[in-house]
Amino acid sequence: MKYRTFGRLGWQVSDVGYGMWGLAGWTGSDDQQTRDALRLAVELGCNFFDTALAYGEGTSERLLGELVRDTSDRRLFIASKIPPKNRCWPSRRGFALADVFPPDHIRSSVETSLINLGLSSMDLTQFHVWEDVWGDDSRWQQAVEGLKRDGLVRAVGVSVNRWEPWNVLRTLRTGLIDAVQVIYNIFDQAPEDELFPVCREGNVAIIARVPFDEGSLTGTLTLESRWPKGDWRNSYFVPANLKASVERAERLRPLVPAGSTMPEMALRYILSNSDVSTVIPGMRRPAHVRSNVAASDAGPLSANLLALLREHRWDRVPTEWSQ
Repeated sequence: MKYRTFGRLGWQVSDVGYGMWGLAGWTGSDDQQTRDALRLAVELGCNFFDTALAYGEGTSERLLGELVRDTSDRRLFIASKIPPKNRCWPSRRGFALADVFPPDHIRSSVETSLINLGLSSMDLTQFHVWEDVWGDDSRWQQAVEGLKRDGLVRAVGVSVNRWEPWNVLRTLRTGLIDAVQVIYNIFDQAPEDELFPVCREGNVAIIARVPFDEGSLTGTLTLESRWPKGDWRNSYFVPANLKASVERAERLRPLVPAGSTMPEMALRYILSNSDVSTVIPGMRRPAHVRSNVAASDAGPLSANLLALLREHRWDRVPTEWSQ
């Protein structure tokens, strides 16, 4: 496992972190299997774990808290998220800060997360949705400054809405945001345009999420892919999106290096960008942990392959199904 500096905070974090959304809205989760995967990740050098209060309504945080207690001899960096009070993902233009992140909700959410985690303080709390028009609002600013002052959190971040990497730029310039979590992968290259340069200016850490485009960049989806009732992917991979995703993934197949896999190529593409502090694939099974850590060990892709992959950029805009 390789490590990178987490922005101006200076933390040394594993370049492959652990995303824990798989416990919410995805079928096939097994708590014991997740525990095994989490422990294996620590053994293999993973030290950055990203969860949220909304993931399994606290289940994800509780499992992570178990891990922290079971591996108390290791320094693990714990990140969670404050859910929008109106429970709308993503936020939408016109939403008022008072309805989404009022100060009392910010604090109570962090306090609940800490109870779930069994911790007195967490490293990073993140707003789970965001609108950049809120950036200069003193209410959220005072709330997060209070959390830091009281020792409940060490740093504050924003998880940017899907396909809206521009929707945080003004907020970053307040100097109060330590980390940004954004969708960044072979298809979603737009964060490179404006977001990454602003993060470089402020030395803001970048957490790359959705490295496999919700599964299409694993190369395992087909036009016949279906999921059990209640699985989030049924609402995301509507027919039009499934067809386009499968077709675009198939165009990548000839570019996979010999002896490698499409998921490994997808992770190595992200890790080839030094702006990224860590990437957080979902890893519900020990086999996922081993394969994803191997991508860290393999290092960056060649310049020639990176140039070819940049041609597969897919600029999208939010829709009713993109959530």
